[in-house]
Amino acid sequence: MMKFIQKHRNVYLRIMDIIIIVVSYYIAQIIIGNELVLQPEMNKRLLTTIIIAIIIYGGILQIFKTYKNITRYENGNDYLIYVLACLISCTLMIFFNVVGVIDIVDERTNLIASLIIVTTIIGYRVFLRLILSEGHSHKQFQKDNRKNVLVIGAGEATKILLTTIKNSMSNTYNIVGLVDDNENKVNYAISGNKILGTRYDIPRICKENNVETIFFSISNISPEDRKKILEICQETGCKVRILPGTKDLIKDKPLMSNFRDVQIEDLLGRDPIKLDNKNIGKLIENKVVLVTGGGGSIGSELCRQIITYNPKKLVIVDIYENNLYDIEQELKFNYPEIEIDAIVASVREKHRLNEIFEEYKPYLVFHAAAHKHVPLMETSPLEAIKNNVFGTYNVVNCADEYGVKRFILISTDKAVNPTNIMGATKRLCELIVQAKNKVSQTEYAAVRFGNVLGSNGSVVPLFKKQIAKGGPITVTHKDITRFFMTIPEAVSLVLQAMSGAKGGEIFVLDMGEPVKIYDMAVKLIKLSGLEPDVDIQIKVTGLRPGEKLYEELLMAEEGLSETKHDKIHIAKPSKIDMDMLQQKLDKLTHLLETTNNEQKDEIKDVISDVVPTYRNLEKEKKDNKEE
Repeated sequence: MMKFIQKHRNVYLRIMDIIIIVVSYYIAQIIIGNELVLQPEMNKRLLTTIIIAIIIYGGILQIFKTYKNITRYENGNDYLIYVLACLISCTLMIFFNVVGVIDIVDERTNLIASLIIVTTIIGYRVFLRLILSEGHSHKQFQKDNRKNVLVIGAGEATKILLTTIKNSMSNTYNIVGLVDDNENKVNYAISGNKILGTRYDIPRICKENNVETIFFSISNISPEDRKKILEICQETGCKVRILPGTKDLIKDKPLMSNFRDVQIEDLLGRDPIKLDNKNIGKLIENKVVLVTGGGGSIGSELCRQIITYNPKKLVIVDIYENNLYDIEQELKFNYPEIEIDAIVASVREKHRLNEIFEEYKPYLVFHAAAHKHVPLMETSPLEAIKNNVFGTYNVVNCADEYGVKRFILISTDKAVNPTNIMGATKRLCELIVQAKNKVSQTEYAAVRFGNVLGSNGSVVPLFKKQIAKGGPITVTHKDITRFFMTIPEAVSLVLQAMSGAKGGEIFVLDMGEPVKIYDMAVKLIKLSGLEPDVDIQIKVTGLRPGEKLYEELLMAEEGLSETKHDKIHIAKPSKIDMDMLQQKLDKLTHLLETTNNEQKDEIKDVISDVVPTYRNLEKEKKDNKEE
């Protein structure tokens, strides 16, 4: 019987409403003492009244869309709608009686019948709700394969989400309830779904209701609050799906399509960076801006943010044509009014760079082109020298020769007391920039920051791929830590540093507290609804060549001075001039001409001489063993 009602509920409800209307009018007549059955003429009036009542009540209930309600999800608000619909219907019946448009029964009969109708309609719907809810609950836990879900949030986004699930995804998800931090809302219902508690009740609710998935449906929330709630969620063992902030919602796309997996950056809890857009805009607007390595993670985000300040022309240079093509097409689609030139070129080729600078004469240059993968550069150290050191040297000299106003080098925390070839080459790049600044009209500066989440080759995308494959997740050391920042955060601060540069600075970005890579792996597994070392193994593989347990953002001798922005600091400039620098570069030039990548010890000896802060960890281990 219940299956029949669920399947044919609209027809069933309409038939029941008709029966109720018919019976209600006869009962009303009995109550007031009329014996219409014995009076053919009066009986005719009653039948006319009932037919009109069926049309009016049925029409009003249809207008209020009561037949579209899912009975087991109806709540007090829905029942108020029934009362309103019946009240309007009764008023219309009395109106027709008073004006004499139609020959129907008296006002008393209409009023009493209406009271019976509204009471009975609500009564049997409540009865149906109780029966269907019980049956549904039993079925949920024993017969169907739907996922029990908990929804965090009780705002407009949640209302749309609930409607979406009920209308088109009811075979996939069963909503056990909602959670909201407004304690005054607890025990109230939205669209028939009860608010079961606050954030602090999430673990209990998930355990009691066998919740598998949590929908985080709060679009406007501070990063800190999002972090705190998600930290509670990750302890439940449930898979968490999150609705991004309002500005990140994709227009003209179903709400469910906007939900995404929780990312590590959601757990950083950092407030949005406040930028001095006015000063940044002054430097970029109506100027030619050139970005090297513009197809990479940092370079492409630089292009995305630079173009919002309306440059006269954006010139994107990269050796990898696929990445270059992608960012070019993206920007041309989003900013058709701005001229964008994408150029395939290598920073190693000075002649090609001369052609580009001669043609475009850029006002600003952002140099993001570099080899950055530590293990790969350890096996191919000469490539790191060619690309990072001499590539930077070429771009720096072009900036000087063609009168660039300001040059910004994208550096890394691995340049600080480097233990690997990549870090050592980036440190030398910083020295090149600082030395050139002393003899050029161009203002040269560098921006140093740590790992960026989601960048090519970072641990987070790797971990996600490993989880998708069923594990294991590989971590080189249980205690290894890194500084992390989102790509948009890092690039925003680069632009801010650029606007305040006077020349010769190494800007150091505030990266917050360092994060344990092992802890990050644990969080990603839990946020995927899995259990570490049960569903997904975490395998410790050992430190790779040149890899530190922890990174630094500042060398001891540098010190820091403050800037107007609380997240940007300046390291003291190094004491190096062009003559000293040229001696170092001559050594590396000779190295490139006389050595191959297999002669790693010889290469590292020269690097140690050129970059005094470089530490050859492998050599130190050998020396310690010999002692």
